[in-house]
Amino acid sequence: MTHPEPTEPGKHIAVTDSIVLGNDLPFVLQAGPCQIESREHALMLAQAVSAICASLGIGYIFKASFDKANRSSLSGRRGVGLAQGLAILADIRDTVGCPVLTDVHTEAQCRPVAEVVDMLQIPAFLCRQTDFVVAVGEAAAAFGRTVNVKKGQFLAPWDMANVVAKLESTGCTQLALVERGVTFGYGNLVVDPRSLYEMAKTGYPVIMDATHAVQMPGALGNASGGKREYVPVIARAAVGVGVAGLFMEVHDDPDHAASDGPNSIRLDTLQDLLMTLLALDRARKQPSLPH
Repeated sequence: MTHPEPTEPGKHIAVTDSIVLGNDLPFVLQAGPCQIESREHALMLAQAVSAICASLGIGYIFKASFDKANRSSLSGRRGVGLAQGLAILADIRDTVGCPVLTDVHTEAQCRPVAEVVDMLQIPAFLCRQTDFVVAVGEAAAAFGRTVNVKKGQFLAPWDMANVVAKLESTGCTQLALVERGVTFGYGNLVVDPRSLYEMAKTGYPVIMDATHAVQMPGALGNASGGKREYVPVIARAAVGVGVAGLFMEVHDDPDHAASDGPNSIRLDTLQDLLMTLLALDRARKQPSLPH
């Protein structure tokens, strides 16, 4: 039995009227800080990244977490919380005009978040929690939202078919699958590009999380480390395979970010990276067109 290449037509997921995810379509960028540090900071980053994407013709979804519930230590900074976080995300959505994405961590958060955001994200550590996954799917279906599902670091790519089935059972069929590496020994992750191809067999759009893929979980003792210099390598490889989108942690001062600074890319390097990725994406998906 043969399977289609990831860039052959599959499901197209409309996050908004103008932002559509598809493995055969131009890639969309999901980017922002790991966590919301303040309204002013989140808004600044959303405006800056949105402007860069607009200048390059790249679809953009702002992402940031109101709560980082899986910190390495009890003292790790968590974020601004549900109420303030949703208010900030709504403000960004209205002010900048881009769709917004955030993760949820409990069943109780699903419906309040679905009322505000365009895309709910299932964290990698929770992708096998059946009741939670079903709650996300039900909330997304009820409010007409889309879902980002991160593949757990402990799962094979073909195991995501079971996660898809759980979401589909709720009527949620507007979803994308996210690769972010697999655990490889202690404090390290590795990306197998074949996983992008395997997850595309579900027919759903596939996203490459190029920054969490270079994270080194718990490597700093009470916090995670990372090697941001490898982000362009992972991103280029994913675009070469053919993906619907890229997920990136972006920060203006990653060395002082509240979380995931070591694997975040600097805002001032984003445009050059996106220009390279855009050329590769066009060559992969539209090889007959001039570049």
